[in-house]
Amino acid sequence: MTIVVTGAAGFIGSNLVKALNARGRTDVLAVDNLEKGEKFLNLVDCEIEDYLDKRDFISLIGDGAFDGEIDAVLHQGACSDTMNHDGKYMMENNYHYTQELFEFCQSEEIPFLYASSAATYGKGTVFREERACEGPLNVYGYSKFLFDQVLRQRMAEGLTAQVAGFRYFNVYGPREQHKGRMASVAFHNFNQYRETGKVKLFGGYDGWENGMQSRDFVSVDDVVAVNLHFLDNPDKSGIFNLGSGRAQPFNDVAVATVNACRRHEGKDALSLAELVGQGILEYIDFPDALKGKYQSFTQADITRLREAGYTAPMSTVEEGVSRYVDWLMSR
Repeated sequence: MTIVVTGAAGFIGSNLVKALNARGRTDVLAVDNLEKGEKFLNLVDCEIEDYLDKRDFISLIGDGAFDGEIDAVLHQGACSDTMNHDGKYMMENNYHYTQELFEFCQSEEIPFLYASSAATYGKGTVFREERACEGPLNVYGYSKFLFDQVLRQRMAEGLTAQVAGFRYFNVYGPREQHKGRMASVAFHNFNQYRETGKVKLFGGYDGWENGMQSRDFVSVDDVVAVNLHFLDNPDKSGIFNLGSGRAQPFNDVAVATVNACRRHEGKDALSLAELVGQGILEYIDFPDALKGKYQSFTQADITRLREAGYTAPMSTVEEGVSRYVDWLMSR
């Protein structure tokens, strides 16, 4: 039997493949779209059974080639560019693709774990997996929201096998270098500091002081651990927030990133005030293009995740970013 990871050459997908390998599983069918060829680097140190282009994979599923051959699908493949406004592409790539895999897994009675997104909440201030809290601001968020709605309907009718959707908050960590401008704040802070000796953050906006807009930043290590927890507990279905459960300001990410770099340089850690005072941390005007479309605050309510039996502590920004910088420095 084979375990399928879609988006396998991407950020979260490749981390899942690596974690499955650590469990001794190399029977992994990696599915992705490598038109962005540099993503292959994420799989170089992974062991897989085979690779398929996503279009070939869908075609083969339709032909029945995988009937009885797969024991779980971890579906991470999607267009995650929140600034891509091509609705037709987004719905085909995120919504319809997910629907097809869902129907296949239900017909085969195999677990289906998929990536949803905190973008489903839009500018909401309560981040709980309930319809009243949801209101996506862009077509990316809508494509994720719409399939979550399908799952809710199907759960009410009765599922034939596990389906779990994870609303990822701001994920950061190894193997995201191919994402360009959509990579995490920690990744951009690291590269800015290494290239220029300073980090730039957005200044005040929407009632928030400089660098104090706050997000739920979650380490990809924790994201992987949660996915594997559900893989190990196929009786758990539903839609679950996957964040740290805490909101931390962008300032915290910058401070953690710079101080982790300084540790590698043999230098002492500095406080936020010292970083600003020494010109290492600068603030720039908030971009007009993001006004009215920006989540200034997110914080996952992880009550349902805890109720599903996931009890491990979630990394703080300080812990997770420090590990991440160590990984980046080792490249």
